Amino acid sequence: MLTGVIFDLKEFAVHDGPGLRTTVFLKGCPLNCTWCHNPEGKSCKPQVMHSPAGERLAGREYTSRELARLINAQADILRSNEGGVTFSGGEPLAQAAFVREVIDGLDDLHVLLDTSGYAPTEDFLRVASRSHLVYFDLKIIDPALFLHYTGGDIQVVLANLRVLSRLSIPYVIRVPLVPGVTDTPQNLAAIAGVIQNLPGLVRADLLPYNCLAGAKYRAAGLPYQPGFNEDQPVNLDGSAFAQAGLKWRIA
Repeated sequence: MLTGVIFDLKEFAVHDGPGLRTTVFLKGCPLNCTWCHNPEGKSCKPQVMHSPAGERLAGREYTSRELARLINAQADILRSNEGGVTFSGGEPLAQAAFVREVIDGLDDLHVLLDTSGYAPTEDFLRVASRSHLVYFDLKIIDPALFLHYTGGDIQVVLANLRVLSRLSIPYVIRVPLVPGVTDTPQNLAAIAGVIQNLPGLVRADLLPYNCLAGAKYRAAGLPYQPGFNEDQPVNLDGSAFAQAGLKWRIA
């Protein structure tokens, strides 16, 4: 039996997928996005968060059986409200084998994977193939800009997106609108072009940037260096998606 590290377990969530949900936030992420709003999810290890209210430990270890039991205790109310469980992070695929064991222990619940898509394809398939819906991030298509702002290789993400499109599992593309970085007309048009003819796509969600991350970095004892102007208005123009014949919304 595997163990995993969770930094938050949010019950009765209404913004992390359809219906009423329990959201599991797993620690650890292979990317280093400069705008990350969950810095306590970057490291795979528990860490102390400091705030005026005192200290708290972000990160607790669970066995897969223990976590599945906790989620199953809420199964009746989740199902009765057309919900289920969402695995988020951090990056849940950083603990793919653990998440797979948890899913296998669930009691007939709707499973949503919320992922950056940045993982070995084997790990992606371990979890995506057991999910009923996938929220899949597409941040930046340009390889050099993706590397600069996230530290990763966009080809890893695009390869897993192609895999996802062949799984017959519905998915939503989620685009974080970071001012001057991901919200440019060029990037939005590039994303629309990539997803335009992919099977299984439900819609594209555009997620406006907010400026709440800085305080969490201070609490975690980490420097906050976003590398862009947070005060710049966010471009909310989704016309590139409309012109590509795609369903989209501001989420």
